[in-house]
Amino acid sequence: MIIREAQIEDIPQIQIVRNAVKENTLSDPRLVTDEDCKVFITERGKGWVCEMESQIVGFSIADLKDHNIWALFLRPEYERQGIGRKLHDTMLDWYFAQTKTNVWLGTSPNTRAEMFYRKAGWREIGTHGKGEIKFEMTYEDWVSRIKLR
Repeated sequence: MIIREAQIEDIPQIQIVRNAVKENTLSDPRLVTDEDCKVFITERGKGWVCEMESQIVGFSIADLKDHNIWALFLRPEYERQGIGRKLHDTMLDWYFAQTKTNVWLGTSPNTRAEMFYRKAGWREIGTHGKGEIKFEMTYEDWVSRIKLR
């Protein structure tokens, strides 16, 4: 397993992963374009991928402009192997090295993602979009989580 920074050349495989998920699916895959991915990993923030046998099996993207987590997704067959946690931790370590501003994300209720974020220390602060749960992580909460690792 290799966790590394996402590159523009990774976008086709990132899109395959994004469209393979069983939860938090896109109503229309055309809603997230290759150009969107490029902007988020090169201008707005940074992304990471997990490679196994030269195949991208998961990715995460943090957005410094809007201070949110734009994406964290795995191919379903690679869930429950610690990959999501490694991508999550790498992304938040980087994010909080850039800024101490709170970061937020939205995810559908009653999903594995909701449970994942709760377990990772995210705090529910309301709703977002079309009924998603809005979570937040503070710098202080992240630093206290790091000490537990």
